[in-house]
Amino acid sequence: MRKLSLNKLLLSCFISGISFLNLTAQEGQVNISENDKITKLLELKAEMRKDNEIGDRYKIQLFYGNNGEANEVIKDYRSKFEYPSLIAYEAPNYKVWVGNFRNRLEADRALLKIKESFPSAFIPKPRRK
Repeated sequence: MRKLSLNKLLLSCFISGISFLNLTAQEGQVNISENDKITKLLELKAEMRKDNEIGDRYKIQLFYGNNGEANEVIKDYRSKFEYPSLIAYEAPNYKVWVGNFRNRLEADRALLKIKESFPSAFIPKPRRK
């Protein structure tokens, strides 16, 4: 009797498996229409990010001094790291800034790596725009 119920179970599994092979998924089509203003806003945001004009960002300062030394520091930095970097002029000195971090945590993590090569690096307080 036990063998008979096992055979029925196997037969029902086999029939169920064959019936699942014949099932098909539904097909559909989605059309997305986007306002032209959204595209323009996305382009403007990308341009502002590229120019570092989005406010409340954290940067790491590597150097403060004359132009010649600032160029040497940034050249050395770029050979070791890939965070964006720039030289900013604040009369009468030049600053080497790196990064454009969204929050203090990201900046602190990068600072730990950068301090291995530039021990005087620090995070200045971000400017409010």
